[in-house]
Amino acid sequence: MSRASQTVFTRANAGLPPSYEILKEEHEVAVLGAPHSSAPASSTVINIHSETSVPDHVIWSMFNTLFVNFCCLGFTAFAYSVKSRDRKMVGDMTGAQSYASTTKCLNIFALIFSLLMTVVVIVLIVTLGLTAF
Repeated sequence: MSRASQTVFTRANAGLPPSYEILKEEHEVAVLGAPHSSAPASSTVINIHSETSVPDHVIWSMFNTLFVNFCCLGFTAFAYSVKSRDRKMVGDMTGAQSYASTTKCLNIFALIFSLLMTVVVIVLIVTLGLTAF
């Protein structure tokens, strides 16, 4: 065993050529080289869909429907939010996002108009109260 290890050790130090297997592998790599085909290189595209959450604004729409339903905008927003939730359950994220966007706009308009109407009513009550005295 000692003699075999000396043989390998002395062959490596003596500068002898490496074993046949290593030369064969180097030769195969050199012969193969880069591909020289005339066909165009094709690529594969993998689309990975991340789990994006699409808000459906059902609670906000319910609040606007019950409390600040100016010109039925709250009810319309609630209908669109239910449609958005249905689309999300089916897996149509584009449709769900579209309905959710419409719901958000309707909720914003309903809230703004209702706040403005509330402020106008309060100003009118205060103004009429002051003029009555």
